[in-house]
Amino acid sequence: MVHVGIGYDVHPLVEGRKLILGGVEIPHTRGLDGHSDADVLMHAICDTVLGALGEANIGHFFPNTDPRWRGAPSKIFLEEAARVAGLREAKLINIDATVIAQAPKIFPHVQEMKFNIARALGINLQRVGIKATTNEHLGFIGREEGIAAMAVASVDLPQA
Repeated sequence: MVHVGIGYDVHPLVEGRKLILGGVEIPHTRGLDGHSDADVLMHAICDTVLGALGEANIGHFFPNTDPRWRGAPSKIFLEEAARVAGLREAKLINIDATVIAQAPKIFPHVQEMKFNIARALGINLQRVGIKATTNEHLGFIGREEGIAAMAVASVDLPQA
């Protein structure tokens, strides 16, 4: 039976941090603030996979109060979501995600992001879609105060 999950994440942009999206370090004047590497794209994808499985969100598995996850690469979170899916004998059908950022330009990095995400989830590259859009200079994203990502996953989960 096919299950669908939705994921969303947002982090503020701050000075003195690297900008990591989809496991790719993107040249920019600021990076995302958070307990881990603050990769909003991987976080949203992690939540969508966990949601499709009927599991709790990323914060339940990797609480920001746990020092083990300080500065951790978010691929660890995706690998764990894939492990949980495997324990449930679930098959990840596809991931579709959108990064919402006024700057920098995301498109030049999409292929590498897709590769990193597919590898962390153990799925074929063609099963990962990533798009990017701006917020047309509206709101905190439009003022370049933060970056958000949203994602959806389809997961074939055997009936219990």
